[in-house]
Amino acid sequence: MESKKEVIIIGGGVIGLACAHYLLEQGARVRIIERDGIGEGASHGNCGLLYFTDVIPLCAPGTISHEIYRAFCGTSPLYIKPALDTTLLTWLIKFAARCRPGLMRQAATDKYEILRYSTGLLERLLEHPDLGCDFERTGTLTVCNDPRSLNNLPGKNVFLEAYGMEYTPLERDEILALEPALKPSIAGGWHSEVDLHLRPDMLMTAWRQHLTRRGLIIEEHAKLLNFEICGKTITHVNTVQGKFAADAFILATGAWAPQTAKQLGLHLPVQPGKGYSITMERPGICPGMPCVLYEKNMVVTPWKSGYRLGGTMEFSGYSTTLNTKRLAKLVKGATQYMKDPTGHPVIEEWTGLRPMTYDDMPIIDRSPAQENLVIATGHGMLGLTLATGTGKIVADLIYDKTPEINIRPFGLDRF
Repeated sequence: MESKKEVIIIGGGVIGLACAHYLLEQGARVRIIERDGIGEGASHGNCGLLYFTDVIPLCAPGTISHEIYRAFCGTSPLYIKPALDTTLLTWLIKFAARCRPGLMRQAATDKYEILRYSTGLLERLLEHPDLGCDFERTGTLTVCNDPRSLNNLPGKNVFLEAYGMEYTPLERDEILALEPALKPSIAGGWHSEVDLHLRPDMLMTAWRQHLTRRGLIIEEHAKLLNFEICGKTITHVNTVQGKFAADAFILATGAWAPQTAKQLGLHLPVQPGKGYSITMERPGICPGMPCVLYEKNMVVTPWKSGYRLGGTMEFSGYSTTLNTKRLAKLVKGATQYMKDPTGHPVIEEWTGLRPMTYDDMPIIDRSPAQENLVIATGHGMLGLTLATGTGKIVADLIYDKTPEINIRPFGLDRF
């Protein structure tokens, strides 16, 4: 056990809880300050994939032209709200500049290290009997409706073979035998045994209860007002629920991190990427494993306790208003692949903001301006997948330990 260091985590999503977990293991006294409720953001309504094969970054060669083509066809999951937003425009230009083979290869190598690290930590975490969350090891299916889409697998597999995560290609009859919930009209697909899944809202509830029993203090609906700083050290945070002091602070506010960091004179190139999901009871013909619907860039996730459709990527600022047209696209997309695409009743229609960086890599680093602040954000669509690795790295930084993997690729000096 280490010294009883007082630590405040700003942000109560899956990254915040992961940081709290590993800090408590090292003997810290930990308090989470959350502007809303614990786990109510992107940690709540995502599709629950532990997507360890997602090594290839979003900013890959061909991404821009492919999405422009799909936008003209009306099939793209991407939507960018027309607006004069110079910050978003700059972000998009830098994203486009990253879509080069050499940069993609280096990013994949760097991302693989934290994916591998997180995998091992997560396996150990989920062995705990307190953390029941419909966790399953069925793998995932990527399903194609268009035979031409199957041509993309060999090139991707060559890339993934270097990391020991290649897919198993499946002909139409093979994939239908493995997953009878799919329509006979599908063209084929591929199976990953590496990827896992769980129900994220169940994990957040169970993890919160587990950490609270271990001494975690939680301040909900405690919107941050400002920081009190002496020299290069943060001494207190002021919130609508009161004033709190600590020895060290962690900024883990997800998509909201740039707004919080601005108060400290920090620029974080994170954009809110809006996603949608619909949670229902299990349909009559329910898939046995998550299905990634390739042409629609959406996911169908079954759990023992429910069923969720999720996806899309919308850049429309910090609005959390539900767009019914985007929700309808999820149902329409699932209808093209699944025999029984929806369950009844609908339990929840949800939208949330993912923290997107233009190089599709997280930010995990000490603040260059404040000596006792660590930043952990920018996990994009892999917050759940990378949470354990991030939490352990952050805890090590707080205790001035050298992290067990190289974190330079996730530093602020890359921007």
